[in-house]
Amino acid sequence: MIEQRLSEQRGLGDHGWLHSRHTFSFASYWDPKQVGFSDLLVINDDQVAAGRGFGAHPHSNMEIISYVLEGALAHKDSMGTGSVIVPGDVQLMSAGSGVTHSEFNHSGEESVHFLQIWIVPAENGTKPGYQQVSVPEADKRGQFRLIVSPKGDAGSLTVRQDMKIYAGFFDGAEQATVALDPERYAYIHVARGSIKVNGIEFRTGDGARVRQEDKLTFTDGDQAEVLLFDLRPVEVNHPTR
Repeated sequence: MIEQRLSEQRGLGDHGWLHSRHTFSFASYWDPKQVGFSDLLVINDDQVAAGRGFGAHPHSNMEIISYVLEGALAHKDSMGTGSVIVPGDVQLMSAGSGVTHSEFNHSGEESVHFLQIWIVPAENGTKPGYQQVSVPEADKRGQFRLIVSPKGDAGSLTVRQDMKIYAGFFDGAEQATVALDPERYAYIHVARGSIKVNGIEFRTGDGARVRQEDKLTFTDGDQAEVLLFDLRPVEVNHPTR
């Protein structure tokens, strides 16, 4: 079963300097039917104006992933990490027992567009950590590349949960079929462009919960960038407010 949710059905946060679309309930956006999916709690599609950003703020017991689509995102945290994340980079901050961080648009002239993804960890109170990797577009072109996994397989970042994230680019004749364990869940997020999944058309910002499917076939891509999540088959409502 593929339960599609269109981009315009997402929550909206417009603060002038920040334009955000929320796939799941977040901050002032609340929908009791959209409180995460398995251990995937947040997909925020954020666009931050030049020179603006999120000042230092705390997190705990959350796996926080940043995936930049356009521009450059500057990160600093209480672990002493400082970095600039650009398209192709994937960042994972394990908040664990507690960490403070800030995120700012690195440019004073152009906006930055990125996805922030929250994963609920398997254990609380662990030691905070930071990871970052750059994955060339060629490795994702016409196929799905593993970017996050529990054991850091194939050079991916290590997440503290039984889940995986794959990223792929598809255009024109490029296509891929992904075998799924029908006993597990999956989530599709189209970051940009358009594509068909098992014949269903998806456009920028569209997503879908996937249950009891043994494969997904991605075809007819038009400059599509897609994230695919492999998740535990659990129905958990994690409070975000």
